[in-house]
Amino acid sequence: MLDTDTKRRIDSCRDILVGKVPDPKSQVEQITIALIYKFMDDMDAQSEEFGGKRSFFVNGFEKYSWSKLLAPSLGGQDTLNLYSEAIGKMTENTHLPALFRDIFKNAYLPYRDPETLKAFLKEIDGFSYDHSERLGDAFEYLLSVLGSQGDAGQFRTPRHIIDFVVQAVGPKKNDRILDPACGTAGFLISAYKHILRENSPIKEQNNWQMQQGASVAETSIESPMHYSGSLLTPVERQRIHQNIKGFDISPDMVRLSLVNLYLHGFRSPLVEEYDSLTQEDHWQESYDAILANPPFMTPKGGIKPHKKFSLQSKRAELLFLDYIAEHLSPIGKAGVIVPEGIVFVGQSAYVGMRRRLIQEKSLIAVIELPHGVFKPYASVKTHILIIDKQFAKSTERILFINIGADGYTQTDTRQAVEDNELPSALELIENFRRGKLEDTSQISRPSFIMVSRENILASAGCHLVGRWYMLERTFQDLRKRMPGAKELGKLCYIHRGRHSNMNTPPGEFPLVVPATDRKASVDYSFDFKASCIPLVSSSGHGKADIKRLHYQEGKFALADTMCCLEAMNAEEVEIRYVHEYLSKFKDELLVPMMCGATNVTLDENALKKILIPLPHIDEQRRIVRGILAKEAADKLSAIGDEINFGISSSEDVVSEIRKQIGKLLAIQEVSPSLNIS
Repeated sequence: MLDTDTKRRIDSCRDILVGKVPDPKSQVEQITIALIYKFMDDMDAQSEEFGGKRSFFVNGFEKYSWSKLLAPSLGGQDTLNLYSEAIGKMTENTHLPALFRDIFKNAYLPYRDPETLKAFLKEIDGFSYDHSERLGDAFEYLLSVLGSQGDAGQFRTPRHIIDFVVQAVGPKKNDRILDPACGTAGFLISAYKHILRENSPIKEQNNWQMQQGASVAETSIESPMHYSGSLLTPVERQRIHQNIKGFDISPDMVRLSLVNLYLHGFRSPLVEEYDSLTQEDHWQESYDAILANPPFMTPKGGIKPHKKFSLQSKRAELLFLDYIAEHLSPIGKAGVIVPEGIVFVGQSAYVGMRRRLIQEKSLIAVIELPHGVFKPYASVKTHILIIDKQFAKSTERILFINIGADGYTQTDTRQAVEDNELPSALELIENFRRGKLEDTSQISRPSFIMVSRENILASAGCHLVGRWYMLERTFQDLRKRMPGAKELGKLCYIHRGRHSNMNTPPGEFPLVVPATDRKASVDYSFDFKASCIPLVSSSGHGKADIKRLHYQEGKFALADTMCCLEAMNAEEVEIRYVHEYLSKFKDELLVPMMCGATNVTLDENALKKILIPLPHIDEQRRIVRGILAKEAADKLSAIGDEINFGISSSEDVVSEIRKQIGKLLAIQEVSPSLNIS
């Protein structure tokens, strides 16, 4: 486990470099090169200590040894010149393993300040290792603080999410394992850790636990070397190393992943610079377990994949999913993180991909993650698709799980909290595989539902949005408890707003917008009593949220990011009653309908299936009267407090206000309450 001093030194190295090397990825590269440099010298020193010979800094490269570099007699500029020359020539050192020479390929010092370099090397000199395990811990932590990995929709996957995906998939010791967009090899390291753990004595397995109170960055430091894997034979261990493979399009990511795997015991790690979507060299290969968080962003003009893809698309996320499905063996399993668009977008390529996963009996579970998993680097909404071709043949249902909390706050700081539904989700998946999961539960945390493949194939667009299926189940339950309830689409007309929120010329008519205060418009579109509903999330990218609905009467304009409801029959339904009902239960009824990976929106047509309990029109009005009385009482109470606080000799006024508050509360007391059931 990462010790405090090692973590401090990594942070200090980054602090030293940040003034000269502001880019986080470049900082990681500079620290990586220096750590490997020092590590090689440590191994040479250890060899001499045990009576052997130096093997790295030999045959003319002795002058670059770490002790020469940090000699007290060497001036600042001389140190800079020697270090810069050393890292530039290290690829010519034939005594280095090919992997190490690759690490130093194109290496250079991006600044020329001797004082910065001296301070940096002094901090690196504090790292002293007799085994790569501790260096592996340090490197894992270093990678964890690497945030954005590029401009192609690549964001570092938090370690606890990686570990969750790996445990949900459950790779085995004989599995051929691939990550087709491996980044820094996080999934591959976690898969190795999982296999070692599963092949260690039970007592050793149970001693492992996530470090409590750690930040998201620090959850990446549980080195797989902490599990002995002592139940594995030498042949099995060698086979595991040969079976774990990664591709990445970025040479920088390949370099980092090679180092990461090497420092975790892989002497010949199998990671290649390879574009899984445009190159064909490895197309015929198949794997037993594929683990990935592929890039979500598609470059301008789209991806131009090779001809072997069965899917006709230029979207990166779709092509990666097709690649994964295509390259699984007959017993293959996969865990892939996808943007929310994959599970609901109605374009033919998306629908076709979802239909294929269902009809081919490969998909077994869809896990919805909280919107803040990738903060602070992105607020993209994501899901995890779990594929298990062997198990899928034994069940006709798909498990949907909605994770509400992942053990960290949903803020940019992502601090650890106790609220964590991931372990329970793993239990649900395990019980599902064992056939021991009850039909459905929205009361449990996390909420989940099992849906038949037949129902999914019959759904609009063959969607894979678990919360929509949960909402449908809620409506089914409500129909049983409220036989008189009616669908909103049979009670109200639904109109889309027509006015620009920002560019409508002001005038005499109210312009209803999602914000608290209305604007003004030179003209109007509607003239009736209406409940106005926002169609765009109020919380920015990634999160579904509606802060408020607006009630409006008379002539008004409506922003084009909203819709409004008009009663079909004013003698059957009081629109203010519908408005109050939807306002009170918006989080249960409206928010789950919203969807989107980044821009989260609500389809106004989806509102039609919401069930509204429909008492007699007179009772609807009594309910509304009670709600408005309570609101008026609250406003009067605030006014009374303000008068009492700011105006002397106001006792009579305040007393009269309190009498009116009492009358209003009496009206509320005798009015029927508003309930979802």
